[in-house]
Amino acid sequence: MNNLDTKVALITGGTKGIGKAIASALLKQGMRVAITGRDQKSTEAAAAELSQDTDKIIGLAADVRDLKSQQNAVEKVLGHFGQIDVLVANAGLGHFGPISELTPAQWNETINTNLTGVFYSVKAALSALKESKGYILTISSLAGTNFFAGGTAYNASKFGLTGFTQALMLDLRQDDIKVTTIMPGSVNTYFGDKTPDDSKAWQIQPEDLGQMTVDLLKMHPRTLPSKVEVRPTKPPVK
Repeated sequence: MNNLDTKVALITGGTKGIGKAIASALLKQGMRVAITGRDQKSTEAAAAELSQDTDKIIGLAADVRDLKSQQNAVEKVLGHFGQIDVLVANAGLGHFGPISELTPAQWNETINTNLTGVFYSVKAALSALKESKGYILTISSLAGTNFFAGGTAYNASKFGLTGFTQALMLDLRQDDIKVTTIMPGSVNTYFGDKTPDDSKAWQIQPEDLGQMTVDLLKMHPRTLPSKVEVRPTKPPVK
């Protein structure tokens, strides 16, 4: 994708962590960016932190678990920027614990956010992406191929997302839409109620994934890294 400074990205879950770092990286390339989150106030605050220029970034309240909400967000982005070239389906959450303790509400929230939410995001933006011959990136996880105890809901959502994205790639490649899933391991963010700090410098940093997104967008049109696994180079020895 050449001339990134003419492109527009829509990033779900863009108020913090990986999504916010990707937004920052794309803004530095001259792209225009829309970030979404469930709460309008926090979304607008995150957008203002990234840039005071509303010609460059807007924050929108949208719930990926609701198709109409996603459609409304896409309409607002098109109304403001006139196009969507990149969709980063980043919004996600995790509920962890043994199956005996996992509640139906936790299961449904995990699947509806991490998997169905990506489906809704893609469905809502698909016409615009076909017009722009754009790029879809989903943020899965190494938990999308590696299972672990206490991960029934999260593993199911991320295994499903990995499979969904790979099949989506095959569906859309003849429409000149690129599709990639990024699968990070340990990232130094607030995910799972953790607190990022300097003691976790060995982990992947959110800005690393921002740079990776830029690199993928700049890849030659003939080449598609469809699934990218990302690990810390040297995790502590247990």
